[in-house]
Amino acid sequence: MADKVSTRVAEKEIRLEAPVTREVSLSAPAAERLSSLDCFRGFIMFWIVGGEALMVGVQALGQNPIFKGVVYELRHTPWEGLRFYDCIWPSFMLMVGLSVPLSFAKRSLAQTYSQFVVHALRRSLVLFLLGSVRESVFLGSPFLIELSSALQPIAIAYFVAVLLVRKSPRVQGAVAGLILAAYAILLALVPAPGIPAGTYELNHNLVNAVDLALFRAHWARWPYAPEGWGTALSTIPTVSTTILGLLIGELLMSKRSKESKVKMIGAAGLSCLALGYALSPVVPIVMKMWTTSYGLVTAGWACLMFLAFYWLIDVRGYRRLSVAFVVIGSNAIFIYMFSSLVPLGQWVGIFTRTMAGSSARVEPLSRAVCVLAIEWLILFWMYRKNIFIKA
Repeated sequence: MADKVSTRVAEKEIRLEAPVTREVSLSAPAAERLSSLDCFRGFIMFWIVGGEALMVGVQALGQNPIFKGVVYELRHTPWEGLRFYDCIWPSFMLMVGLSVPLSFAKRSLAQTYSQFVVHALRRSLVLFLLGSVRESVFLGSPFLIELSSALQPIAIAYFVAVLLVRKSPRVQGAVAGLILAAYAILLALVPAPGIPAGTYELNHNLVNAVDLALFRAHWARWPYAPEGWGTALSTIPTVSTTILGLLIGELLMSKRSKESKVKMIGAAGLSCLALGYALSPVVPIVMKMWTTSYGLVTAGWACLMFLAFYWLIDVRGYRRLSVAFVVIGSNAIFIYMFSSLVPLGQWVGIFTRTMAGSSARVEPLSRAVCVLAIEWLILFWMYRKNIFIKA
């Protein structure tokens, strides 16, 4: 079975949640499958749809410093600093950009660029509206704009990447750099009412002030206060991470050797880390404001995580190990919406609480295992039937 499925992994066409990008020679490795991208996407999505609950369940069995540390990394940083969970959203932004050149190369065989842009615009609108649906269900009433989770920023950044796909790498890199620099300057020099310029305090900064002016009525309807989260302004720098993904996607489609690609992606990741951490004493790393230092550091970590999957799967050929995550990554939009809209954990909990009985410590783990198993089996069935839900 594993051999059969891993063969399918090698043969299937790349399934990307947000297309990508640019005119590179289509005779080069453009047709070569990037199993690592599906696997990386599945790895990141795993933590959203059940991996975190699984680790919390393991920790509930007894205090263990290792699992305590893992669970710590699976919580967002309250304000300043960085944990693994803070890198999940930037990883998706990178993957969106990475997929654009692959999609463009495929579609350009049968479509003009104008047709590709129209297709991308439709897809962006669908992604944006899916974010609206998710927020409306959460609030219990219709609401259009929800920028504090990934779907709507992804829709915006994806369309920008499509518009840049035919530009030179220099232009693309310049746009990404200018966005980050302009955003840093904006936060450093522009004050808000009662808030000095260059303030990065929780609930007392320019990003939060703009959001309160735009979305105060919306936030009043939340079951809890979205403490510290920035949305309107902080959506802007997310585009830079997507453009970095665009550049990596084009590199992977080039005729360079795989060894050269590995070195260049590694250099890009390490450079982003170095720049971000060097900037952090002046501009703190704050996810909820998506500060420039945060954008650089998380782009660096996302690069290096993708590089690990690329090296293991597409360079070294360890495809059999990728099957579990590829199944998730191939239908990432579906499972993200499914886990957001279907209270599977509540339904499963009806049975796991009864089965656990007096062993209350076992129940969180058994519930998490059951939820993950059900989700994965649904995705595996879809994968075997060639059912792929895209925006």
